[in-house]
Amino acid sequence: MSARQAGPRIFADREDGGRRLAGELRRRAWADPVVLGLARGGVPVAAVVARWLGAELDVAVARKIGAPGHREYGVGAVTRDGPAIYDETALRALRLTAARMARAEAHERAEARRRLQHYRAGRAPAGLTGRDVLLVDDGLATGVTATAALRDLRAARPRTLVFAAPVAAPGAVTRVLGEADDVVCVSEPPDFRAVGQWYADFRQLGDDDVLNLLSS
Repeated sequence: MSARQAGPRIFADREDGGRRLAGELRRRAWADPVVLGLARGGVPVAAVVARWLGAELDVAVARKIGAPGHREYGVGAVTRDGPAIYDETALRALRLTAARMARAEAHERAEARRRLQHYRAGRAPAGLTGRDVLLVDDGLATGVTATAALRDLRAARPRTLVFAAPVAAPGAVTRVLGEADDVVCVSEPPDFRAVGQWYADFRQLGDDDVLNLLSS
């Protein structure tokens, strides 16, 4: 495990988080790297990392599966094609089952497909086989969404698969290490509560923001 142990810090915005994360990633040698921003919030971070590494930039989409009546409370996540991932602890706490979440899962999978098609705008996806693939987000909270995306990317047989984010919850890092070859982050604050608390500017991003970054 090479996730960096550092004291809590506040990032000015996602671009600042990207610069600090890129500083950590530049310590390594990468083989034909490709950087995938986890949409939406991970894309501005990934764009900075890709520039600093001289790497190809692309996008990945994983959608949170929200609890019934509380869509913001994620109990699972799904990608366009990969298997749905569920937080079994959350399901038990809410007395839910994966079967009961089938309709929400189908809805989020369809939305993941729509968004990925929209973001790619007719461009072919980056080839991942045999390359160092870095999946980048603006932060790591539960790890469920990252896990879904990583399992999907693993099917493309990358040389290595690394998850990277400016800030992460320590428990989530351990979980994601079961899916990635490594996890790299700038800070793992012990009092982590939410990703947004570590950014001075954590504004919501729209699809146009993602498209502009991918086309620049």
